[in-house]
Amino acid sequence: MFSLSSKDLPTVAKVDIHQYSGQWYEIARFPNRFERGLVCVTANYKVKENGKIEVINSGHRSDNIQKINAAKGTAWVPDDRFPGRLKVRFFWPFSGKYYIIALDRNYQYALVGDPSRKYLWILSRTKILSEDSYSKLLEIARENGFDTKKLIKINQDCNP
Repeated sequence: MFSLSSKDLPTVAKVDIHQYSGQWYEIARFPNRFERGLVCVTANYKVKENGKIEVINSGHRSDNIQKINAAKGTAWVPDDRFPGRLKVRFFWPFSGKYYIIALDRNYQYALVGDPSRKYLWILSRTKILSEDSYSKLLEIARENGFDTKKLIKINQDCNP
């Protein structure tokens, strides 16, 4: 018998990457080393001429709001049959899996994770996500084997 977390992670069947482009606010995430101590985190996606996606993740340091950490990377869809399963690379030659598990039909919020269940993000086009939408995404995450008790909500109020 295997656990739910070892099952394949389903993703959305359709993604318009141009509509997905733009700025997203990180509402909640699983703790991870590359975002440790960051608040007001955003992810910006822009489709490049070659069809790949430029990714710029940035966040303010919680110990000094004036300082911003940013990382630039590239994302792409390795298999057109699975448009919700992207690869993202910030450091050559390493890439990670970026699975869009849930996506609002108007592209206002998204649930993104990794099939290992070690990474999970709740993203929104606005700094605040309604409790109804947040609860719905939590339920989808739980149904797919994520331990949602590990989620930390991200402060998005970094006005100096």
